[in-house]
Amino acid sequence: MVKAFFTSALFAATALAASRMSAPPGAIVVAKSGGDYDTVNAAMSSLNTTQTTTQIVFIEEGTYDEQVYIPELAGRLIVYGQTEDDTTYTNNLVNITHDIKLADVKNDDMTGTLRNHAPYSAVYNLNVANTAGQAGHQALALSAYGTQQGYYACQFTGYQDTLLAQSGQQIYANCLIQGAVDFIFGQHARAWFHQCDLRVVERDSAAHITANGRPSESDDSFYVIHKSDIAAADGHNVPKGTYYLGRPWSQYARVVFQKTTMSNVINSAGWAEWSDALANTENVTFAEYGNSGAGAHGVRALFSALNDKAIPISTILGSKWNHWVDITFVN
Repeated sequence: MVKAFFTSALFAATALAASRMSAPPGAIVVAKSGGDYDTVNAAMSSLNTTQTTTQIVFIEEGTYDEQVYIPELAGRLIVYGQTEDDTTYTNNLVNITHDIKLADVKNDDMTGTLRNHAPYSAVYNLNVANTAGQAGHQALALSAYGTQQGYYACQFTGYQDTLLAQSGQQIYANCLIQGAVDFIFGQHARAWFHQCDLRVVERDSAAHITANGRPSESDDSFYVIHKSDIAAADGHNVPKGTYYLGRPWSQYARVVFQKTTMSNVINSAGWAEWSDALANTENVTFAEYGNSGAGAHGVRALFSALNDKAIPISTILGSKWNHWVDITFVN
């Protein structure tokens, strides 16, 4: 039953090409005026949680200042942001923004501007920002809990802990992910980052892109950043060597960067310990393969490795990954 709605949803997702300025038939429409709902969260609250057929939400142009929660659903969900070019995040017309930090709520998830707890969901062409800034607290743009989630041509911007990839199989393709402190993090997800632009912001001290918290040797968690690009965010002057590819939130952290271009913002050591007091490097898997650019060179940390071949997407997302991933974004 699950496979059936994967397939029908994938056809729906790939049928809309280049310009997506109007809602597909049957979609719930969010608009500042004239839609089914005038807030994104109201549209998500209206979803039928027991329905097994695909539900579609289409969001019209505008800035929506709200926190959005997508509940766990029985069927597939597709969320479309209005855009004149659905292949890139640069022309996105929908902005979802909120200012909330960990000091205001009970846990990381509750700080997310977009909290997606729906498995089998695909999100297209949204700009999602947490504007809490340098508050010294976790402040998520995206909190992703659920397997077979896909994010395509989206922007996720924040400062600390921008993107929580927490559970299940997830793909981020042609996305911009921006932050400073541990801004791609989580504990249990197997996440594939495909041709993403990872952008780092100005900071007075060293910082880290990833903080994987895989809790044990038996846990599935694994992040692979593939064919991506690491550089300073537009308008930010980031000194050479300020950033590391990652640090281990737990001693079983597992992260690989492969075929990725790295500017000189990346430190020559590549990887860092968790802290001066706690290394957390006993059982980490920190590795690279086929990277390029000024930041791809140097004497790497002794607890990291160079792989002799690239990890295939099927290793991370499973042998049937192309049954649920929008393959138009994977090349």
